Amino acid sequence: MKKSSVLAVIVCVMAVANFASAETVQGIEDMDFVAIGNAGNGTDPATGNLYGAVGYNYRMGKYEVTNVQWNTFTAAAGTPTGNPITAYDQSATYTGAKQPANNVSWYEAAQFCNYLTSGNKSLGAYQLGTDGSITIDRDAAISSYGIAYVIPTEDEWYKAAYFKPDGSGYSLYANGTSTAPIAGVNSNYNSVNFGAPWNINTGTQEQNGTFDMMGNVWEWDETFVSSYRGVRGGSCFSPADFLWPSFRTGSDPYLENNDIGFRVASVPEPATLLLLGLGELFLRRKK
Repeated sequence: MKKSSVLAVIVCVMAVANFASAETVQGIEDMDFVAIGNAGNGTDPATGNLYGAVGYNYRMGKYEVTNVQWNTFTAAAGTPTGNPITAYDQSATYTGAKQPANNVSWYEAAQFCNYLTSGNKSLGAYQLGTDGSITIDRDAAISSYGIAYVIPTEDEWYKAAYFKPDGSGYSLYANGTSTAPIAGVNSNYNSVNFGAPWNINTGTQEQNGTFDMMGNVWEWDETFVSSYRGVRGGSCFSPADFLWPSFRTGSDPYLENNDIGFRVASVPEPATLLLLGLGELFLRRKK
């Protein structure tokens, strides 16, 4: 490979690595992502070294999935259905176009992610059995489609919220400090001040470029918490201590609550894909 070609590819990789992307994915607009780097970071000592370690770079949704994005999905793919029926029988309580999608079960969020991955709500990282069973295979989805859009694991969610972008450690709040944000101003929590989800991009940007990982709506994660699926981040009805990294809880994946929504992660991070492609091209040139 010529030196100029290598340089061009490296510049391209650097541009992607530092670009917070706004994308249209499968016809769904404004799927904005931020890159989460510092692969191989350690766990958070403040929580007994249990959470936050992620061995790869990835992307996290900058915002919670909105009603308009959810409605675009259902118009294109059809309303999610399956077993148990109770996972699919609620409509949004808060219906503003830019309010976060709500009354969305874990099963429904999984079908949204499948659609982003493949254009088919049944094909992607999540296989939902007719008996209500759940099979997760991210590697197979990546192999088939190149990028898998997924519900973040608890560690992916935790790192995007609390791990400082300079790699120096963890913070108590997603704003990068040990000081709670102002309810209803910087972040949407505490029903005394603000009693409904607000539009995305309303508060203050958090330390890794995200919004509303402190409040607004609880967000599903992929990880089991006892026999439930995890939820993180608190909601507009939560006190400030629900925003702490030590607070974790879960919910039945079939539940649809007006204070639970989700955001999407994607793996692998595009710069990683480019580096892998560059390595493969280099090896081919050497042969």
